[in-house]
Amino acid sequence: MKNYYRVMLGKQSAHAAEAFSGNYIGADFGITEDLTGQLPDEWRAFNKVFIPKYLALFPDKSKIAAGLACGMLWTVAKGINKGDIVLCPDGTGTYHVAEVTGDYFHASGQNLPHRRPVRWLDSAIERAAMSDGLRNSTGAIGTVSAISGHRDEIERFLDAQAAPRLISTDETVDDPAAFAMEKHLEDFLVRNWEQTALGKAFDIFQDNGECVGQQYPTDTGSIDILAISKDKKRLLVVELKKGRASDVVVGQTLRYMGFVAQELAEPGQETRGVIIALDDDQRIRRALAVTPNIDFYRYQVSFKLLKG
Repeated sequence: MKNYYRVMLGKQSAHAAEAFSGNYIGADFGITEDLTGQLPDEWRAFNKVFIPKYLALFPDKSKIAAGLACGMLWTVAKGINKGDIVLCPDGTGTYHVAEVTGDYFHASGQNLPHRRPVRWLDSAIERAAMSDGLRNSTGAIGTVSAISGHRDEIERFLDAQAAPRLISTDETVDDPAAFAMEKHLEDFLVRNWEQTALGKAFDIFQDNGECVGQQYPTDTGSIDILAISKDKKRLLVVELKKGRASDVVVGQTLRYMGFVAQELAEPGQETRGVIIALDDDQRIRRALAVTPNIDFYRYQVSFKLLKG
């Protein structure tokens, strides 16, 4: 089954016009060497080699920023498969759509040197016409965001069929309406982080002044919010309950925390977790009784966080 991605063609779509005319998508991230023959099938193997190279080029960057940059570079160069669909904004609110047609090639000395050939389709999607869910996903910070969860809506746009409706392809989501509401909760938390109880001690992770801690990618999915304490000594994984059974949410949070501890944490940094849910679930309480490094908050419709 083909997958779907949003790909930025330079900061604020600066190189979009060149890519449209040249029939390619591409990335930079400050790494100029040709990656031909250096793209393993698994992104963690790529990161193991290139994170040290990235940090050598940019010694002021953290391992979190390096991991994000290298992971996105691998996704553009290798992770996106031939036949996958990419949506690329042009900076005016229109997303151009392309099918990836070939493997990685290097364009030395040019903008976005790490490239993939594509076939641009006649169809384009206006941001204003998207559902809230697709609009949020395509608006995520970073060069690449996975948007396969919205495949049906995207295909309806491409087929010029009926207006999109609310869809959930996540088998752990019982109620698509609840899922959509809690996606709004995520966006609300990001916009109003400093006013929440968590914002007093933690900042959502940023790189170059941009919030990159929302939907931070890992090898088992995306962390809803990745934050760092103001004294830089603790990393915080925030997971929102999206209709999942509580014991699944606890296990998922622990997996994300394990990734952060093993792949992102600097020496001496502690990793903690937070689960935010609508109700006071007894199964959450039972699971958290033996996981003291995860806190539980519940929210009200006013979006005020209450410490559990």
